[in-house]
Amino acid sequence: MQLHDSLSGRRQPLETLEPGHVRLYVCGVTVYDYCHLGHARVMIVFDMFVRYLRARGWRVTYVRNVTDIDDKIINRAAETGETPEAIAERFAEAMREDEAALGLEPPSREPTATAHVEQIIAMIERLVDNGAAYVGQAAEAPGDVYYDVSTFERYGALSGRRTADLRAGARIAVDESKTDPLDFVLWKAAKPQEPSWDSPWGPGRPGWHIECSAMSTHCLGNSFDIHGGGLDLQFPHHENEIAQSEAATGEPYATTWMHNGFVTVDDEKMSKSLGNFLTIRDVLDRYDAETVRYFVLSTHYRSPLAYTADAMDAATSALSRLYTALRDVPATDDVSEMADGFEARFTQAMADDLNTPAAISVLFEMARESNRLKSDRGGEAGAIAARLATLGRQIGLLTQPPERFLQGGQPTDPDALDASMVEDMLRQRREARAAKDFARADAIRDELTAKGIALEDGPNGTLWRRV
Repeated sequence: MQLHDSLSGRRQPLETLEPGHVRLYVCGVTVYDYCHLGHARVMIVFDMFVRYLRARGWRVTYVRNVTDIDDKIINRAAETGETPEAIAERFAEAMREDEAALGLEPPSREPTATAHVEQIIAMIERLVDNGAAYVGQAAEAPGDVYYDVSTFERYGALSGRRTADLRAGARIAVDESKTDPLDFVLWKAAKPQEPSWDSPWGPGRPGWHIECSAMSTHCLGNSFDIHGGGLDLQFPHHENEIAQSEAATGEPYATTWMHNGFVTVDDEKMSKSLGNFLTIRDVLDRYDAETVRYFVLSTHYRSPLAYTADAMDAATSALSRLYTALRDVPATDDVSEMADGFEARFTQAMADDLNTPAAISVLFEMARESNRLKSDRGGEAGAIAARLATLGRQIGLLTQPPERFLQGGQPTDPDALDASMVEDMLRQRREARAAKDFARADAIRDELTAKGIALEDGPNGTLWRRV
């Protein structure tokens, strides 16, 4: 398997520090609001990656943190009158509800920043002791601690930014506590009414960047295999993680860096200021969770992902075609060289930096071939259908019984017929046809069609699905 490494800018083979064991850290959510579609993309991409690795026989330790103390949480608490702890707890629970609704497998470990303050303080102490960090001198914040960027020669390597260029665009205020505008805070001195912990520099709380360094190294060791997250975190968050982690431990941090691309809504980057901010709950009100997963995986994880209603409707239709193929051809355990060939091509696509669009195109070829063969080579068709389902599940698709997906419908459609209503109308249609009242039978079919129900008459009766 070849993966694109954001640090080197090249693809490199997946080689792990411990043979057969992938140690993966992904930056999780700051829990001050409901999760949005950008969070969903990170969650789904790395859930797919972990599922696939495990399906191919890898042992995976998947760590995804929760940031439960941060400026955004404190500001939200001030707006609502709640405590920061209550805000964090409420939205962390909402995040887990969203993950369950998306059908995600939980990470191996889900550390929180507040549970790792001891490790955070210890890491900052090491940075101060070895000269990579210093206590600021501002009178209003005597306990602030900063990382000294000038001590890390490779700063900017991940994002491709030069420190001279970064400094050229920055200014130092007269009373600035930092010695360099690029230096970033590791520990923030306590302010009134804010959560704080005791430390060698007085009461305070961690800075955002140091939280992930402490949590990742505590859970996975000073060096581990893969660090992932959204492209928006590449600078400064991940850049700062590298600098402080390697300065604190004296060891290389992550071997490979993976970043997924941005999400756009109607050709604009999703943001609250533009009013195109979609929560996971917004999307799941309109579409099945597997449709959301298909939509995310139909674009390569490093490319921009454009959300539109047309794209989501296309995802629903595409999944329906795959599920229809599984419904129409009973799976068998027959040996099939053709199925082996499809699997080899699927695996080759996934080995090419997780090229899920190419892998999904192989699934559609399998569906077409299974449908083509079902009339005269039933065993072969069934073997391909069985392999289609197996490969789909390796990336989290085709996990439902076909009838459940095809007849599921959307939860918020007020005009949708539930399954019992459809079955009752089909019974009436059968009775009308038996009585040779074909006008009545056609009227029932037209009514079902108008309600988004497609009928497929066959020798074994009438099958139906939503469109």
